[in-house]
Amino acid sequence: MEKIISYPISIIYYLCFVICLLIFHPIQWICLNVFGYQTHKKSVDYLNFFLVKCTNLLGTTYLFENKDSIPKNVPIIFVANHQSMYDIIAIIWYLRRFHAKFVSKKELGKGIPSVSYNLRHGGSVLIDRKDSKQAISAISGLSKYLEKNKRSAVIFPEGTRSKTGTPKRFAESGLKMLCKYAPSAYIVPITINNSWKMVKFGTFPMGLGNKLQFVIHDAIAVKDFPFEELMKRTEKAVIQSIK
Repeated sequence: MEKIISYPISIIYYLCFVICLLIFHPIQWICLNVFGYQTHKKSVDYLNFFLVKCTNLLGTTYLFENKDSIPKNVPIIFVANHQSMYDIIAIIWYLRRFHAKFVSKKELGKGIPSVSYNLRHGGSVLIDRKDSKQAISAISGLSKYLEKNKRSAVIFPEGTRSKTGTPKRFAESGLKMLCKYAPSAYIVPITINNSWKMVKFGTFPMGLGNKLQFVIHDAIAVKDFPFEELMKRTEKAVIQSIK
């Protein structure tokens, strides 16, 4: 029954979603090229605010737990499980004060209005999964950016989305590179629940009435532990709260 009801609602949702992307694409260009980074960043924040509001049409709600526990004025590495693209729009909007940048596959850097432009020009990095040298260089550049500007990066060490909510094995290489070149950073593990239910029928129709939960765990100072221990603590914190 949910699937049948979702068809007309999903059409309205996608129409609103695409309109937001098309409207904010030129807005981003103007903000960046005329007014600079800070104004462009605001435009991206409000793009994602409206994208979140679009998902409210589907009955989607968002809960961020322990958001006030995140350290301030230090580089942050958010490490989360990955269930759908809705993880990303929620993190950008609800954690906007931390200037989150993403490690994304290069294919997302073109062809998607607003999204591709922000990935190319907003401080995130695009990596070629088939070219380890390029990926290492891009991620090390991002970590140096974090260290210098005290901003944040978001990395999904599973490497791809989990379609059922069951976590995949965490890869070490990306997080290891971020830690190496941002030694004053704090790792903040995040557990994401129920995001996969948004796309449980595929991309169309959408899942309805889902309560997305983002559990923010205690920060871990990179300098306090060897990387193997950092990895173990981070993965354990994320996985133990997946429902």
